[in-house]
Amino acid sequence: MVVLNKIYTRTGDDGTTALGTGERVAKYDLRVEAYGTIDETNAVIGLARTQTRNADPKLDVMLARIQNDLFDLGADLCFPEETKDGKPSLRVSDAQVARLEAEIDEMNASLEPLRSFVLPGGTAAASFMHLARTVSRRAERLVVALASRPDEPVSEQAIRYVNRLSDFLFVAARYANDKGASDVTWVPGKNQ
Repeated sequence: MVVLNKIYTRTGDDGTTALGTGERVAKYDLRVEAYGTIDETNAVIGLARTQTRNADPKLDVMLARIQNDLFDLGADLCFPEETKDGKPSLRVSDAQVARLEAEIDEMNASLEPLRSFVLPGGTAAASFMHLARTVSRRAERLVVALASRPDEPVSEQAIRYVNRLSDFLFVAARYANDKGASDVTWVPGKNQ
């Protein structure tokens, strides 16, 4: 259980922050950028939930579960190694990835196939989910860049989860757009 009695510690005043292992790294360290961008994704999903809470309780439950999963993902990235006391670090699981895939398939089954690319927009909920999707794609790029470094362990499930998350958010945005009826589609060369 996490207990936060005091929010500021002054330990970061030198431009460093602590990983879950206690190791201090620069606040601009790629690992910190990766889990910080996961946190940013979570905040945008929170915005989307202001629109789904009453309008679509089923989608809202999915988003709430994802917000919790994103804290698991942040912990996974914050603890690059097992803890010193021998306890396993929290890791994203195959089951969390599979649940995202199942929810994508479930929502997508109610949508008409795409005939063009979809522009971000439509309903407020969809717009926020498109924003969350783009932030999650940035997080994915950072996580993959981190994983490409030989001395930076990143779990395979973390990479898979963040990849599926942007897919989920795309389908959820279409679903929140009146099941695709309010999608704004790209018209190539329309304004030439």
